[in-house]
Amino acid sequence: MRAIVWHGPNEMAVEEQPTPTDPGPGELILQPEAVGICGSEVEGYVGHMKNRVPPLVMGHEFAGTVIATGDGAQDLQGARVAVNPLSGCGECRLCLAGDTNLCADRVLVGVHVPGAFADFVKVRAADALRLPDDVSMRVGALMEPLANGVHAVRLAPSGASRVVVIGAGTIGLVTLQAALLEGLPHVAVVERDEARRARAVSLGAHADGAEPGEADLVLDAVGAEATRQLGLELLRPGGTIVCIGLASDDTTLGFHGVVRSQHRIQGSYAYTMPDFEQAHEWLVSGAASLGDDLEPVRPLEDGPAQFARLAQGPPPPEFKIFLAGTAA
Repeated sequence: MRAIVWHGPNEMAVEEQPTPTDPGPGELILQPEAVGICGSEVEGYVGHMKNRVPPLVMGHEFAGTVIATGDGAQDLQGARVAVNPLSGCGECRLCLAGDTNLCADRVLVGVHVPGAFADFVKVRAADALRLPDDVSMRVGALMEPLANGVHAVRLAPSGASRVVVIGAGTIGLVTLQAALLEGLPHVAVVERDEARRARAVSLGAHADGAEPGEADLVLDAVGAEATRQLGLELLRPGGTIVCIGLASDDTTLGFHGVVRSQHRIQGSYAYTMPDFEQAHEWLVSGAASLGDDLEPVRPLEDGPAQFARLAQGPPPPEFKIFLAGTAA
């Protein structure tokens, strides 16, 4: 089969790889039909993500059709599904508490095992959620990023009335949607790019932002040093910043202000299955919509050039770039 293989910083090619066969008990082989390029994968492509080791087939935002099943999963044969790519061991203290995303032995498709930028990918049946026939594969591929937003919003303390999302890329927009659907009354977005700001407003963001010292809750969907500093400046005393973005690792923050203002700094990593199921429900029902102008699915052969373009910046005009061996 064909797959996009990352060989190290800025090195990627479409190559022949072994086709996954013989799914074991509770396993599926999927033909991906829409796979989104994640910002974390672009960071990995340039060598900024230590959890990705070349050679690697990435791709963790995906949906497709089941073409083979193992024992116990036959009911999914031929099904159209979106896949939660993150699973824990199921036995450790964190997994038993529901924090599967924090499991020391967690497995992420496209990081720890081959991902979906390929003609076929093997996944766990327990992680697959059916898609109705009238829901596109591209919408199915958006369930993974939306689950990130659901998780981040649910980590915040209750009672926030003025919320600011920093960044209106994919993660910023899905976090905006999650905040609105969780009932937060006033959600503004800070974004430098005019087109991205306009999309955020079209999806429900309040046009008036927050002045420094006014926000109850800040959700940083960028993760640069400047955005983390800005987030703290926007917070009122006693407010919370939830950090989702991973653009930068090292960050210097002034902690006298954090201490004296009693600010809470909360990390948010990925999601759990209940978060993914909530994202699935909202997107399938139409309660969450990230716009009707989703880009068409590009062929796998376009992948290396698209990664190189995204790595160079500035942000592209497309909201989300999808790739697949078979577009649908």
